Amino acid sequence: MKELLELAVALAREAGGVARSRFHDPRTIRTKSSEIDLVTDVDHALDALIRERIRAARPDDALLTEENTAQSGSSGVRWVVDPLDGTTNYAHAFPHFAISIGVEVDGRREAGVVYDPMRDELFSALRGGGAQLNGAPIRVSEIGELKRALLATGFAYDVHKRRTENLPYFERFIGTAQAIRRAGSAALDFAYVACGRFDGYWELHLAPWDVAAGLLLVEEAGGRTSDFDAGPAPATGERIVASNGHVHAAMIELLRV
Repeated sequence: MKELLELAVALAREAGGVARSRFHDPRTIRTKSSEIDLVTDVDHALDALIRERIRAARPDDALLTEENTAQSGSSGVRWVVDPLDGTTNYAHAFPHFAISIGVEVDGRREAGVVYDPMRDELFSALRGGGAQLNGAPIRVSEIGELKRALLATGFAYDVHKRRTENLPYFERFIGTAQAIRRAGSAALDFAYVACGRFDGYWELHLAPWDVAAGLLLVEEAGGRTSDFDAGPAPATGERIVASNGHVHAAMIELLRV
């Protein structure tokens, strides 16, 4: 497993270096599922880079990335990759985005990396081995009450088409928590819960590549993850809650109302 983590770290750093070097360049921007669901030329470049490196190093592994079709494998190992999480931020030169790489073995999350190239912060986790930031151990916060908690959330890409399901939850939390942030990168939201910057995070409609690394980071940092009903956190990314554990029950109580 350590070898898989080392490869994920190397891939994230290489891809992050490309994203950082091209951050101020003119870029090609297209839309995907909606007019606010963006994809840039850098998304595609990083996707191609990571896929090429994984194929070369581990040709029998399966691969799922946001910007390409899934690739099957025979090894039992699957890489779940968001080559540029926070594309809208990147497209607007807002320096808050990350490369997210999760590694599953026989369907179970075993390693994860989230790399913020603009701050040179690399979050990593290995099942049973804890979570780290740039090689130093990290832990979730000790905040035990929602009124003292800094929370994070996000909104789906269909927010322009219909009233988002998240607004009622947002209203409940903003009247209960100390504050809420919406920064635009799910991978970094998970990472910030893992290192204690956020005390909790919820979101309704993520995707597998959004959560594959982040869920493991939170769990290995001593936090808790689940769905909105306190069941196991879905690998699909639907209705996800991640917290320091201490405020989890209170968050679930508001999400169940």
